[in-house]
Amino acid sequence: MNNPCAAHRGWSNKAPENTLAAFQKAIEQPHIDMIELDVQLSRDGVPVVIHDFTLERTTNGTGYVGDYTLKELKQLDAGSWYSEAFAGETIPTFEEVLQLVKGKKKLNIELKCAGDWYPGIEKKVIELIRQYGMESSVVITSFHHANIREVSRLAPDLKKGLLIDGMPLLLDEQLEVTGATVLSMYYPFLTETFVRSYRDRGIEFIAWTIDQPEEMKRVAALDEGIVICTNEPERYLELRVYTEKT
Repeated sequence: MNNPCAAHRGWSNKAPENTLAAFQKAIEQPHIDMIELDVQLSRDGVPVVIHDFTLERTTNGTGYVGDYTLKELKQLDAGSWYSEAFAGETIPTFEEVLQLVKGKKKLNIELKCAGDWYPGIEKKVIELIRQYGMESSVVITSFHHANIREVSRLAPDLKKGLLIDGMPLLLDEQLEVTGATVLSMYYPFLTETFVRSYRDRGIEFIAWTIDQPEEMKRVAALDEGIVICTNEPERYLELRVYTEKT
């Protein structure tokens, strides 16, 4: 059991999700291979890292992320909701995350979009990836095919993935149209036959979000290349050590 491990929104059970504190904790664990994060745009067009389209759950702000400038977003507290020990933690920019992570971990970058929200997000994210020389260390994913098609148009050399929460029809056509070579899938839909058929064609897999040890073992057994994306990296690491000993 030697699958790569991805920390979902950073080490999000040890620090507030999608903050520099959570990313730093993931960096400090040598057996975490990848960090998953979410990117949106501020009102003034700066890529920022936050999952929800609204601010209420993970900050002391209200309303939509995209209605605030970067300066306004930076004034919000993104840590106290998790623990007072993280009071004052801010919403990071995507650039701040790249500065922190470069040379230390790979990144799974989800573009958070809905409809025609955030025009130009693909170009801004790609430019920053290139600026920091991280082309070989990232995969860009999205539930929205238009975003991945645009990434393919702008940066055919970058690795791209489709986010999927079911068993889709016409999957081969979707992969071809978008240029994706990674399937980032909700783990209950991964079966041995399905995984083998796409692995044989060079498609990579990320399984999200697995926090139960039995499901970690089941998915890991399907193929050792499947990335296990979890909120509980320590559970997976303990399981891997135990498996190696037995």
